[in-house]
Amino acid sequence: MTILIVGCGDLGTEIGLRLVASGQNVVAWRRRADVLPQKFERVAVDLAGNLPNIPQSVSTVIVAVAADRYTEEAYHLAYRTGLTNVLDALERDQIKPERVLLISSTAVYGDTTGHVDETTIATPSSFSGRITLESEAILHARYAGTSTDSIVLRLAGIYGPGRTRLIDLITNHAAVIPDSPRLTNRIHRDDAAAAAVHLLTVPNPSDLYLGVDEHPVDLGEVFRFLAHEMSYDEPPTGSVPNTRGGDKHCLNTRLKASGFAFAFPSYIEGYRSLLAGIGTRHP
Repeated sequence: MTILIVGCGDLGTEIGLRLVASGQNVVAWRRRADVLPQKFERVAVDLAGNLPNIPQSVSTVIVAVAADRYTEEAYHLAYRTGLTNVLDALERDQIKPERVLLISSTAVYGDTTGHVDETTIATPSSFSGRITLESEAILHARYAGTSTDSIVLRLAGIYGPGRTRLIDLITNHAAVIPDSPRLTNRIHRDDAAAAAVHLLTVPNPSDLYLGVDEHPVDLGEVFRFLAHEMSYDEPPTGSVPNTRGGDKHCLNTRLKASGFAFAFPSYIEGYRSLLAGIGTRHP
């Protein structure tokens, strides 16, 4: 079986390495393909241009694109134009994949508060959330009524090797504990990749899963934990603007019910791994 990964950044590369380790062939599309592992069939691709022929052996597609900057134009190009061009190329080459998995984001829930799961209506409050949600609709509409399973995996905030924003805030004495509780949701990069691989094998998959670890937690608790682990003083408390959506508690019930088990069920295991220097961020 050959799996096409569209958008092989850090997460896509980790997904691909896990697939190769399990005996799959991986075709990887990326603008700069030379930085990808040689274990992949590497193809340099501009998703806004003419796409290359897709091998007839491709049976599964993972779309893990990312905007190269935080602008509406960049998001539109990656998530709407890029995805549409990939789906058109599959039709052009008469490839009917068994599954197409789109990596999405819990940003589609915007300022929603309280418990959030796959049945919660997405109400994006930013252009990034809106365009991401539109890309999900494009995927599902394309394969409605066909034999192809279209699956969306909405990931919470990804942390992991090279994604050390909170650690850096502690190190630079720039962390501030919000003076009111601030619930945060996250997933370790390795668990995000493992979840994507897992969903390629689930019988009769749902069309939507939330990818978030088992312990949504107050941001202040994470800062206190990191300061203690790193032998720093506890950060001060103060007013902190909320720039990352509503105070919500994302639930992973559907993903766990599918048989997925987390290597890093909470921030404690995940950040201890990072502080120990385990793992590498892929270029």
